[in-house]
Amino acid sequence: MKLSNMRKPSIAVLFTAAMGLHGLPAFAADTTPAARTSTAQPRLMTWEQLVPKNWDPMKEFKGMDLSKLEDGDPRANELLMKMQEVSNNAPTNAELDGVDIKIPGFIVPLEENKGELTEFLLVPYFGACIHTPPPPANQILHVRPRQGAKFRSMDTVWVTGKLQTRRNDSMMGVSGYSMTADSVTKYSAGK
Repeated sequence: MKLSNMRKPSIAVLFTAAMGLHGLPAFAADTTPAARTSTAQPRLMTWEQLVPKNWDPMKEFKGMDLSKLEDGDPRANELLMKMQEVSNNAPTNAELDGVDIKIPGFIVPLEENKGELTEFLLVPYFGACIHTPPPPANQILHVRPRQGAKFRSMDTVWVTGKLQTRRNDSMMGVSGYSMTADSVTKYSAGK
């Protein structure tokens, strides 16, 4: 069964979400020397590491006075479409392609079978793709668990598997990364 519902965000909401990229929530991570150097374990990843260092999503919008635009203004709609295009085409970090990673995030369901998620998006903050516009594509991970996952929308989880820099377009957002997850487990700090 497909679970999707797309909403058209306002210019103010989209701008706020795009600006929020640099203020992503920090998940507690295990930073012990063993966690940083073990080659048998997946690499512990932060959302910031998925963004190429030289990418500035607001580069094209610097100097604009958004306070003069109303939601119904055709210029606001044009700007909204341009912002969404920049977000959907956000570049990925090519150095991470094929790397085994472990990353925390929030679940946005896409498909389920018999009460288990068989496909979902992993996003860096609560409400992304559901209550707010989707984050940039380089902040969305399309996940297909090897085994169905018994989680609900916006549950916080750890996802482990081989990261791929492959785009996927869904009704909930464009993802720049994908993964067939070896495991999907409940989030707890440092695990």
